[in-house]
This record gives sequence, structure tokens and C-alpha cells, in this order.
Amino acid sequence: MNQQKSFEGNHPTLYIVATPIGNLNELTPRAKEILETVDVIAAEDTRNTMKLLAHFQISTHLIAHHKFNETASSKGIVQLLDEGKNVAVVSDAGYPLISDPGSELVKEVIDAGYHVVPISGSNAMLNALVASGIAPQPFLFYGFLPSNERQRIKELHALKHYPMTLVFYEAPHRIEKMLKDCLEVLGDRPMCLARELTKKHEEFLRGTIQEILKEAPSRKGEMVVVIAGEQEEKEKDVTQAMPLLKEHIQNYIQEGMTTNEAIKRVARERGLSKNEIYKEYHGLN
Repeated sequence: MNQQKSFEGNHPTLYIVATPIGNLNELTPRAKEILETVDVIAAEDTRNTMKLLAHFQISTHLIAHHKFNETASSKGIVQLLDEGKNVAVVSDAGYPLISDPGSELVKEVIDAGYHVVPISGSNAMLNALVASGIAPQPFLFYGFLPSNERQRIKELHALKHYPMTLVFYEAPHRIEKMLKDCLEVLGDRPMCLARELTKKHEEFLRGTIQEILKEAPSRKGEMVVVIAGEQEEKEKDVTQAMPLLKEHIQNYIQEGMTTNEAIKRVARERGLSKNEIYKEYHGLN
């Protein structure tokens, strides 16, 4: 067990600092104070972060911490904490660790016995979710789907029967292919495409996947895709849905799950009663 009381004592600390995703006015006063007062800032891209620091006249020493040097950099940051220094980690925009480097670092710092403190701020995923017009909870944040079409379709099939809202990041040059695969695998569900969040050309496209697929290829900028979860299976009687459920359960059993594990997984994914599925599967009704 690891217990951390963030505001008790004077412990060397790693701060996870969220930075603006477009509009620089969204840097919080607390984030600015942390970036000014820590000993070192570990940045995903030092060139991008230098622009942010220059805007706010912050002169804190910068080091690089990105996915290509994360293992070595994490050890170096722990060494800085060993020396009694405080470190802030930032990504290019938004919250570090959310589809960005940092998770390995956080684990190393916790294992070394130091504090990890989050500093709230901008996050594109949450911005898109709350303005989408689609149920904000429960939701599943996936991040980027695989760029390989075959792998992307496989992942979408794994997500198909989840009843919660699905949230993805996507690049503009892949958005058309991504939405075509979503339409094919998930069906024509309600969705929202949010792009250029907090920037001058911020835009929300709300409609069905098929409707937005017609408009998306002409759009540019960083994109968040919010898609409604599956509702059809929740509305069906378990008895009527049982042929599909049995197939779903058998797929998990073939992957190595026990029957009970598979039933529990399918019930959770489809938002149905585990007990009802168990009875129907074993012919106990």
C-alpha cells in the first residue's frame, strides 16, 4: 500500500501539469506558479514548451522527456528527486499521460517513494465529451485507434457491444478511414466530431456517423470523436438475445476464460444481468 498526503511535509514532488490545448489563457494560475517554482520542467517537446514559457515569462530549466527516451529520462528525473529537487512534467498540450508519455515516469517516482501531484487544467477529451450532446457517463476513453486498418477493425469489434459512450482521438489524415470503419463495425450511431478545441476555428459536428463522414474529410486540426455506446442489446430481453450472447461467451472461452469469467465479461460489456445470462446459458430458466 502507498499512502500520499500531498500537502503534508516538504517532500520532493513530481507535478503532472496540464497545459493549454490551444488558448493560452487557459493556463491556470496554479499551473503557472508550479512551472515558475519547480527546479526542472520535463517536456515532451522542449521547443513547444519554450514558446509557452516565453509567453508567460517563465525561465525554469527544461529537459526532454518523450516516448523515445522515457526509460532513461525517468531514471534521471528520479535522481533529481533524490537530490531534493521538484520536477514538473508537461506534454505538448493538455494533460500528460493522456495519450502522451509519462505513465512509466509516474510509476518509477511512486516506487521511489516520492509524491506525484496532479495540477488540473485543459483536456481535449473532456472538453469534447461534455459538449457533444451524447451521454457523458459512463464513458470509455480509448485514445488513438491503431493506424493499421485490420487492427483498427479488430479493436472496434472488441468495443462494439460496450454500452458506454466511446471517445477517441484521431488525426485529420486518418479521420475518413476511421469513420468508415466505425460505420461498418458499430453501425450508424449518434456521434460528435470536435476539432480545434479552444482555438479560433473550434467546431463541433453533431449527427450520425454517416452524416459526419460526408463532412469530416474536408476538416483539419486535432480531432476528438465521441460515439454513443450500444443501446440495442440493453433493450432486448436476455432470452431473445441469447444466440448472440452465447457466441460472444464462446469467443471468450476460446481465448482461455472460464465459462463464469466469460459470462461475467459479456454481462458487463452489454449492460445485462450476469445472473440472467448465467441461467439462460445453462438452461436453468
